[in-house]
Amino acid sequence: MTRASAWLIAVLALAAGAAHGANEGRARGEAELAKRLAGYQAGKPRDCVLLSELHGTQIIDGTAILYRGNGDTLYLNRPSGAAILRRDIVMVDYPHGSQLCRMDIVELYDSGTRMPRGSISLGSFVPYVKVKPGQGTRTP
Repeated sequence: MTRASAWLIAVLALAAGAAHGANEGRARGEAELAKRLAGYQAGKPRDCVLLSELHGTQIIDGTAILYRGNGDTLYLNRPSGAAILRRDIVMVDYPHGSQLCRMDIVELYDSGTRMPRGSISLGSFVPYVKVKPGQGTRTP
């Protein structure tokens, strides 16, 4: 085997391992998201949400952002580039006006070093409303 082919095999093996790790990370994120949204019912996606409706965020590693809304409402956002989302990242958004909207850019920074980690583009905001026992379904 030549040195070049050994190098190529090593690079391909590393790439396959990274892809496998990313798939496992997404699977863990989806499982965490399903657990977090248990007992909630999805509503119609929205392009924008008023900032006054949002009261905090939770990053689901490699998957999504959950925004806490008014009352029992959560807003799920699956941004493009979600694979780089981690709990130890600080999100900085620059809303235009009084709303956070689909396609707004959010910059990501390492919480320890404050170094830039990239940016993501927000997706649609899907409202999830908690369904109380015996209440049936609600439309957010």
